[in-house]
Amino acid sequence: MDLNIGDIVKMKKQHPCGGFEWEILRNGMDFRIKCLKCGHQLMLPRGKFEKNIKEIVRKVKKSDDN
Repeated sequence: MDLNIGDIVKMKKQHPCGGFEWEILRNGMDFRIKCLKCGHQLMLPRGKFEKNIKEIVRKVKKSDDN
């Protein structure tokens, strides 16, 4: 799955604050994501994170510095 920092994803399960949308702050073996409704941040392992994504809401365009 091609996910980049700054992408907005919609998760299958709702956060306790009521939000479904999260911003990716860090990617790699673990993902750091931030709830767009309350600002809570958490780290998830790649497998669990990719399994729980419902859809990619907004992709950030990659800049090509070559």
